[in-house]
Amino acid sequence: MVKKVLLVLAVLVAAFVVVVATRPSAYRYQRAATIAAPPALVQAQVADFHRWAAWSPWEHLDPAMKKTFAGPAQGVGAAYHWAGNDKVGEGRMTITGVTPGGVEIKLEFLKPWTQTSLTTFTFAPEGPGTRVSWAMSGENGFTAKAMTLFMDMDGMIGKDFDEGLAKLKAVAEGEARAAATAAAPATAAPAR
Repeated sequence: MVKKVLLVLAVLVAAFVVVVATRPSAYRYQRAATIAAPPALVQAQVADFHRWAAWSPWEHLDPAMKKTFAGPAQGVGAAYHWAGNDKVGEGRMTITGVTPGGVEIKLEFLKPWTQTSLTTFTFAPEGPGTRVSWAMSGENGFTAKAMTLFMDMDGMIGKDFDEGLAKLKAVAEGEARAAATAAAPATAAPAR
């Protein structure tokens, strides 16, 4: 009887390994939003890690999170390291590319697991505003592929991206309104 149980368990484990091994390793998660602000203003929020506190969906998960910045204040070479509770873990982001229409970031998760991804933001004019696309792509190892059998990673990451884009929209549109108000000529009081 014990041999039969062990044989069944071995077959189940082997089947699980085969299923996981045949899953695609490449992943890409993406969300987009339209923001009523010029592309350069929206891109400035992303290309400067110091500004992420205002809109990042992960900032509020650990108010005691330790953050350090390295390299230039913004643009290529700017780096951001965080270490926090189990909700945010530990990781590092480094801006690897900036063009007039995009920002590319190397995203490295260090704890509770290690994973490196490419994060891209694109900023395209759309009417009087900007169409922002936020994507993350990379390759899953065996453990991550196994996790995708039981977790809706697109739904989980997509929810965070949607929240971040909504906050980015509020911040960028607020700055755009403030800039428009500051640039508007003062109206003179009517003569009596």
